[in-house]
Amino acid sequence: MTDLLTLENIGNLLVLCFLQAVLGFDNLLYISIESQRAPVAQQAAVRKWGIVIAVALRIVLLFAMIRLIDALAEPFFVLNWDGVLTGGVNFATLVFIIGGVFIIYTAVKEISHMLAIEHLGTDVEGKSGKSAAHVVMLIVFMNLIFSFDSVLSALAITDVFVVLATAIILSGLAMLLLADRVTEFIKANRMYEVLGLFILLIVGIVLLGESGQAAAHAMHDPDLALRFFGYEVVPMSKTTFYFSVVVLVAVEVIQSGYTRKLNAERRTAARH
Repeated sequence: MTDLLTLENIGNLLVLCFLQAVLGFDNLLYISIESQRAPVAQQAAVRKWGIVIAVALRIVLLFAMIRLIDALAEPFFVLNWDGVLTGGVNFATLVFIIGGVFIIYTAVKEISHMLAIEHLGTDVEGKSGKSAAHVVMLIVFMNLIFSFDSVLSALAITDVFVVLATAIILSGLAMLLLADRVTEFIKANRMYEVLGLFILLIVGIVLLGESGQAAAHAMHDPDLALRFFGYEVVPMSKTTFYFSVVVLVAVEVIQSGYTRKLNAERRTAARH
């Protein structure tokens, strides 16, 4: 035990907690939005159990990746369609592609649902079209997808399982504490749900970008990077991602304030 309480491990734990908090924002946003598709009475329980199960599975994933990192790194096959599609495809590549496509599909579907005249997925009792078990499974699945990049990033910092597992558990506790508050904020400010869906759309694009370099980074071979029509698939940097999020939030806040000002001016004009 004393071997674990070193300055290096404590420093790594602090860095990992910060990393989990930064990378976990989009995950928490997804959980808050998706949980609202469950029956109203079960939404809080869905968020709680979705996070608990997902954190437990994330630790299992971490343990498996530490043991099987070499097997996961090796490309399953190398694409060699000259001038059209080239590069290596490994397990991480498939995870990022499946996760990115699924998130983009979810965001586009929910945005389309909001624009529909009638919300056919909701009945008169206020129940969503998805069962609680279905939503929990989606949250668990997407939590694992979201966790893949954070697990890979964490392994780059340290390979001490206890330190890694502690950081994951602490991030899970933070999500449990914040999930209800984020959901209530979105419910009270429904316009921000659209903002959240567009952020998820960007997250999906980020994951697709990560897939391009997954095999190349794992094998330390730049020739394994995915290329479409000769153009290399380059991931969006975290700085660019969070800058995009800040811009979207700023636009939404300014637009909301301007809309309230216009409505106030119209009410004043109507009285006179």
